[in-house]
Formats: sequence, C-alpha cells, structure tokens
Amino acid sequence: MSAGPSFDPIASALRVAVPTLRDAHVPFALGGSFAAWARGGPKPFNDLDLMVKPADAERALRELGAAGMRTERPPEEWLFKAWQGDVLIDLIFNPAGLEITDEVLARADMLPVFAIATPVMALEDMLQTKLLALNERSLDYSALLGIARSVREQIDWRALEARTYDSPYAKAFFTLTKELGIAPSEQPAAHEHGARVRVMPSV
Repeated sequence: MSAGPSFDPIASALRVAVPTLRDAHVPFALGGSFAAWARGGPKPFNDLDLMVKPADAERALRELGAAGMRTERPPEEWLFKAWQGDVLIDLIFNPAGLEITDEVLARADMLPVFAIATPVMALEDMLQTKLLALNERSLDYSALLGIARSVREQIDWRALEARTYDSPYAKAFFTLTKELGIAPSEQPAAHEHGARVRVMPSV
C-alpha cells in the first residue's frame, strides 16, 4: 500500500495518533473510509476516524493533546476532534447504530497502515455505522458503492444486511448493490420473472 504526496499529512497524523493511543493503553480502531482503504478499498481524502469506547474518549483526547495535537470538544455528543497540523482526527465514541464496546474493538484486524501496525475496524462494523448514518439530509451512496465494489469479497453481506434491516436507506443500498452485481443476490423463482403457466383447455 503506497502513499502518494497528498497522503503525507494524513500519514504523519496517523503515525502520531496510533503510537500515542497504543502506548497509553487506550483501546481503539481505525474506522471510516480508511478502514476500507487498508483492505484494498478506494483511496480516501477525508479525515481520520478513530473509534474509542465512550469511557475512554476523554482520556484519548487528553493523550492526543499531550502529544502536541490541538483538541476540541464540539457540541455534538458522539465525537471529539484533534488536529495534527491541518489534518483532522475524529475521535468517535458514539457512532450511528453501533455501540463501541470491547467486543467491537476485538473484531478489529491488525493491519499495516502507512507502515504502522494499526487495529482496523471490521468491515461490517464500519459499513454498519456508515449505512445507519444515512438520512434525508445526508444521503450519498457514491462513496459507499465505491467501497462495496472494491472490497465486496471481504464483506459478510448477509450479516451486514441483517444488522441494518430496519433502515430504509440501508435497504436502498442493498437494492443498488444487488442490481449492480456487487452484492450476491438469490436468483428469483421463475414466476417472479413474470413466467406464466399455460393451462390447456380440457377436451
């Protein structure tokens, strides 16, 4: 996995944040689009998302501040923010539709990201948070479809669909991915294709 010039500031930020939280024994996992990129997904250019448990969020923010980052507690009640230069790191402790627990963090895979061994959020967990964050005011499937297409063989589609079943926006995503041949789809029965059984008249 190579990092182009535009990735240098992000790589530098991750190389500070990951060892800082690891050495402070704060459990965390890399989430968001970078969790897909670490597995061969499309190249993202957005902020870094680090997932932590709610009980560890304050301590994680303090540790990043002690490492020289500028920190902020925004009014939103689901994340804190830290900046390494111009790079924003979102410390997310209450994402949409998923409680960050020891079990969630234990499902993370240890992967090399910018040559740093990094716990990376399980794909299904990451996609669950993205799908359940969709709403009428934030409804963009393009990035999700790009991720799904690039790592489709690594996704447990059945489990992901079951987890997000109650969301109409997630249902639309699965319809799109099945129609586009990204997600597996069961072949419908013959009558579902509109085939009709011809009844011969009795003689």
